[in-house]
Amino acid sequence: MDHPTPNARPGHGLALLLLLIGSAGFAALWVLLALYSNRPLGWMAVLAAVDAALMLRLGGMRRGWGRALLATVATMAIVALANWGIAGGQIGAPMGLLPWESLQKLGLSYAWTLVQLANGAVEWAWIAASLLLAAWLGR
Repeated sequence: MDHPTPNARPGHGLALLLLLIGSAGFAALWVLLALYSNRPLGWMAVLAAVDAALMLRLGGMRRGWGRALLATVATMAIVALANWGIAGGQIGAPMGLLPWESLQKLGLSYAWTLVQLANGAVEWAWIAASLLLAAWLGR
């Protein structure tokens, strides 16, 4: 019977679990900071890319294009979740709704309109840079 060696790297399961937890936590942090400062904080996308690549690396996922792709997709998901949360928080607060309550009522097309209105060229540049950084750090 084969026994794993003590130096064996963990499987992809740990890396994906860390990525999921890290992504959700980072998106929540981004939403809280943006709602507190009343700004979209597009530069946080770069930190999200670093977070995604770090979670995959800490989880033991092997280097390569698979890890780079996963880090990039996770960064896109963090950006989407954060922007959706920011839009929901901004629109729900005047109605007395908590951010997670307004997210349930916020439709996709309305959220996309709010994200386009809230993010200027600088924020979109930060987001584009974050995707490139995620791919580079993830490889």
